[in-house]
Amino acid sequence: MIVKTNFIKINTSKNFEIIDVTSKVNELIDIENGIVSIFSKHSTSAIVVNENESGLLDDIEFTLSNLITDNYSYSHDRIDNNARSHLKSFLLSSSECLPVKNGKLDLGTWQSVFFVELDGPRRSRTITLTMVGE
Repeated sequence: MIVKTNFIKINTSKNFEIIDVTSKVNELIDIENGIVSIFSKHSTSAIVVNENESGLLDDIEFTLSNLITDNYSYSHDRIDNNARSHLKSFLLSSSECLPVKNGKLDLGTWQSVFFVELDGPRRSRTITLTMVGE
């Protein structure tokens, strides 16, 4: 069994942004078969797997902004005015654990891995890849 770690650094340019990181993850996979944990080290971002279709990505932003709106006063906003970002991240996930086969992510036909920025723009966001396998 091999355990390896690698990192992806991302700069974001918008308050809400969905960035396809599938190819970057595949480039950094350093095992032949096993699993990779893809983890965002930030509590106002997320890692998700879904289809990379522009209408769907717009729908995700629309849905999140309607679930967690600007219409309320959130307690956390007294600290740094980004409660909505934290709440959206809470509904999504900070990580995904995915299979690796023949040195690449073993995703479904329409699946991609996304980093979701919820409190941007930000410089130097970090995604940690932890690979376990052979």
